[in-house]
Amino acid sequence: MVTGSLARRYARAVLEIGTQHNNLDKLGADLRSLAKAMHESAELVTALINPAIRRADRRRVIDQLLDRIAATQHTRNLVYLLLDGERLSSVEAISREVDAMIEAKAGRMSAEVTSARPLDASQLSQIINALEKLSGKKVAVPRREDPELLGGVVAKLGDTIYDGSLRTQLRTLRDELSTSGGVASGHSAPAPAPAPAK
Repeated sequence: MVTGSLARRYARAVLEIGTQHNNLDKLGADLRSLAKAMHESAELVTALINPAIRRADRRRVIDQLLDRIAATQHTRNLVYLLLDGERLSSVEAISREVDAMIEAKAGRMSAEVTSARPLDASQLSQIINALEKLSGKKVAVPRREDPELLGGVVAKLGDTIYDGSLRTQLRTLRDELSTSGGVASGHSAPAPAPAPAK
């Protein structure tokens, strides 16, 4: 398995080659397509990374996939290198690193925003503005919903997570009450005020 730092090294090589040959966006798209195909098919992953399957047979499988996405020769060279080093399982990690580097090179970055309920346009705009001020870059924001958050929003910007969810606020309060014993001078701790609806 390729570690995060090694995935970044592969990604930096892709960035350099793509910049030199003016095909960085295509290289990024190729890797994204490969990562998506592997993410969606456990059978494909097994066929590609199982060392019990002859490497020549695995190469035929990967060639069919590369043909289907019309991969560049540079993408093919990288994938063959990963196959020879038994590192094809790390295509997704490398693809994520390449995407982040492409975004950074363009003065952009991606942030993932998760909310308990769908956000309206005004809420999303406020979040994007706040993230752009924090990062100093234009921010693209994929969104998803997770009812278990109960309320509020969790935003991931690069390696930093900003957790404003009601679930985390309640956990923090519970931990504080547990630490302090939850009871002072024989009186019960007051109930927390309800969080405003988001």
